[in-house]
Amino acid sequence: MFDTALTVNDLIFLAKGAGMTIFVTVISVFFGTVLGILFGVIRYQLGPVWSAPLMFVLDIFRSIPLLIQLVLAYAFLGTVLRLGLSGLTVACMVLTLYTSAYCAEIVRGGIEAVPLTLRRASRSLGLTWGQDMTNIVLPLATRVALPSWIGLALGVMKDSALVYVVQVTELLKSTQILITRLQEPLLLLMICGAFYFLISFPVARIGGYLERRWSND
Repeated sequence: MFDTALTVNDLIFLAKGAGMTIFVTVISVFFGTVLGILFGVIRYQLGPVWSAPLMFVLDIFRSIPLLIQLVLAYAFLGTVLRLGLSGLTVACMVLTLYTSAYCAEIVRGGIEAVPLTLRRASRSLGLTWGQDMTNIVLPLATRVALPSWIGLALGVMKDSALVYVVQVTELLKSTQILITRLQEPLLLLMICGAFYFLISFPVARIGGYLERRWSND
């Protein structure tokens, strides 16, 4: 007979951890996307030579494991600069830059996928650079970049499990705490996986719906 010491309060504790995972993911993906669009447009407009300094910085965030970035940022901002930032703030800052580094390349690739002939035609009709970007390029580039962006958002959600190293109690950390207390790792990890599935499944389905709808336009 199945027997467990898991209580309703423990499930509420896990739900709070899931809420923290969602919060960190939403903040990081939102601001990371805004920065990624900005960096991607700059990268495209300046070309590979003039945007080399920016690419060097973004390569740092893409190349160094996220766990190391979190530990170094938390130690540097807290111990060296003594800014007194909370672990949650540091986690959101690092994940935002981490997301923007990947999003910038997604945006650049999406812009490059827009045919040059279409852009030349829009400019020949009198559209300014800003009108061309907002009315022609970015809407078309969004359709190309959406699948990669959905994958990035889901990846950031799973990578947010590493923010436990800066004292943020998200879903996986909450699960580890309960495993230590209850000694029921299999059940608790299954529940943790179910929470992750419930969080990520709607995002994947909405992304698939948008892809199908836009492909028929």
